[in-house]
Amino acid sequence: MSSIISPSELKNLPAENLIILDARTGKDVKQNYLDKHIKGARFIDLDADLAEIGENAAFGGRHPLPSVEKFAETLSDLGIPEGAHIVVYDDKNASNAAARAWWILKSFGFEHVQVLDGGIQAAEKAGLEFSSGEEIFDKASVIQKNQWKLPISSLEIVENDLKNGSSTVIDVRDAYRYNGESEPIDLVAGHIPGAINIPFSENLDENGNFLQPEVLKEKYKKLLENKPEHLIIHCGSGVTACHTILALDYAGFPIPDLYVGSWSEWSRREGKEIATEI
Repeated sequence: MSSIISPSELKNLPAENLIILDARTGKDVKQNYLDKHIKGARFIDLDADLAEIGENAAFGGRHPLPSVEKFAETLSDLGIPEGAHIVVYDDKNASNAAARAWWILKSFGFEHVQVLDGGIQAAEKAGLEFSSGEEIFDKASVIQKNQWKLPISSLEIVENDLKNGSSTVIDVRDAYRYNGESEPIDLVAGHIPGAINIPFSENLDENGNFLQPEVLKEKYKKLLENKPEHLIIHCGSGVTACHTILALDYAGFPIPDLYVGSWSEWSRREGKEIATEI
């Protein structure tokens, strides 16, 4: 199953066993959901459901993963049973929280998880049915799991792999943040020494849709030529990194490691070197 689904494909999916999740972020996001969402969609919150935010971002970053047990409770509350076909969406040009949801659901063990190409705007343009208010559904049984299934790297692994040249570390933030020109979210601008910059926005076309898988495959093959095959992907806080992991999976590459703590952890950790291009 492709990791990306078009609005027309979603429109034609059978309702049986299908769960749609609205992962939009931003100001008044829950109210935006209540005002208008794809019919049947259930709201999933980036900060509350897809992360477990701690007191000190120097250890875990701004969006650490929730425990597997906590996420199992979230799935139960959302009425998501084992084996469900799940489609996640957010906004055009910013399918980052949807990608994080995709990563967590895949890592939890769901096989049929897809992100809606073009987000809610594409769905509306394609004529999908919309609704407002809360959706009514029953809770599901808690699914018992004890660990994430997809590969994760820690700060220590990133540091060691860069020192011994065993991994290619990709920073997917915008170039101005990587270069050290300015930093709108974290405390310090710059990047992890040795990491390369491939902004996540380069996975999309001018309309905010993912590039075709064969285009993505050729693009990344050229960018990663003569570099270590093992990939570690990071961003600011482990959310946008999932967008590039999603794109790589869509293109047919093995799913790379996610460095969850990302720049928000590295830049706050005492004694860690910071590089710039200015």
